[in-house]
Amino acid sequence: MGIYLVGVGAQEWFEEEDEGGKGPLAAALNEELRRRGLAPYESVPEQAGFERGAGMSFEEKLVPSMDGFGALCREQLSPQEEELLLGWSVLVPLSLDEEIRLPLETAYTDETVIAGAPEVLALAERLAAAIRLPVDAIPEACDNLDLTMWFLEGPAEKATAARPGPWGEDLDAAFYVALYLRAAQHSLRRGCPMTFS
Repeated sequence: MGIYLVGVGAQEWFEEEDEGGKGPLAAALNEELRRRGLAPYESVPEQAGFERGAGMSFEEKLVPSMDGFGALCREQLSPQEEELLLGWSVLVPLSLDEEIRLPLETAYTDETVIAGAPEVLALAERLAAAIRLPVDAIPEACDNLDLTMWFLEGPAEKATAARPGPWGEDLDAAFYVALYLRAAQHSLRRGCPMTFS
């Protein structure tokens, strides 16, 4: 059990809710995009088959405390930027001037807040730079809790000796910086939405 951040494939995205899909969300998002004069989001890729390290799927578990990450966001970001980074329930590979709020419940919230991956990526990159996160050392493929295990099973702690910096002072906060960074990168690379489940 717990909360996971996962990539969503076309079948689940367009499937009807009673079949376990997010069809109503996809339809409501497209309606709002059209209202804003934007093209609908229809080019969602099929869920890729699992192949460890291929980077075609995304699944990470939100295990560590978020306290340090929240403090880092308050220190480095404006309140509006912090809300954008932390407030979404769905991430899409579209540039959005502002979040889209839809009156659809999720498992964790009363409404669905949709953010654009380019905007989230820019904020995550700022945080990564602020803590000097060794981006080249952390897992890039996050298809089977790779990032979660890297931070929780010891490799991150060992890396702090080889790659010292502020990131090593709070590995829980560094985990969330890496999580949001890799999630936005995955969404843009694959063209897929990301959700919490």
